[in-house]
Amino acid sequence: MADYIRLGVNIDHVATLRNARGGGHPDPFTVAKACVEAGADGITIHLREDRRHIRDADAEVICRWAARPVNFEMAATEEMTAIASRLKPHGACIVPERRAEVTTEGGLNVVQQRAALKPVIKRLQDAGIVVSLFIDPEPDQVRASAEIGAQVVELHTGAYAHGKPGELERLRQAAVLTAEVGLECHAGHGLTFANVQPVAKLPELRELNIGHFLIGEALLMGLPAAIAEMKRLMAEARAA
Repeated sequence: MADYIRLGVNIDHVATLRNARGGGHPDPFTVAKACVEAGADGITIHLREDRRHIRDADAEVICRWAARPVNFEMAATEEMTAIASRLKPHGACIVPERRAEVTTEGGLNVVQQRAALKPVIKRLQDAGIVVSLFIDPEPDQVRASAEIGAQVVELHTGAYAHGKPGELERLRQAAVLTAEVGLECHAGHGLTFANVQPVAKLPELRELNIGHFLIGEALLMGLPAAIAEMKRLMAEARAA
């Protein structure tokens, strides 16, 4: 259905909560299954180099299960490329990764990193993985992503979520350009019940990836209700 927009749920912060105390609870895999039962169209996990939330064992079991497409966020390193190539998730989203950041802030500079990213993309695709690049909504970054062989871009919505003037228009223009250059368009970062609909209305967008907000809302209203409300808002925006 052309007007349907998928919801991918990022469960990294389930692992953050588990790791704060140690032990095995709450279990990210159990929560991934609950997200799918509640209507999530996919699951996103970010295996960071410092393993601050998702761990190798989590990635193993979630990618092996794969009841819905698994989006494996990763840095473009040899270690992560080897892990992704072995686990073979549905998709791998290459993101910038800095040890000091709390969460991923800003997109990849694909224009400057073409030479380093191109062989990583090819290696992942040779393993049967759909490759996405997490980028800021800038025309040069969209074009460079297409030129080096990515199949998908995920537009960083952080500046929009923080209320920066003009960001929705930048997202709109970047989304239009993705279609023109033959890329599938996703978006995510900082999206909430209050701000998701203007983004979800953009017709080129095929998927939104949302994590921290949904896990936080689940503490108040329950995970199924939080996912159902986000999907309702997305569908309402798409139908408008």
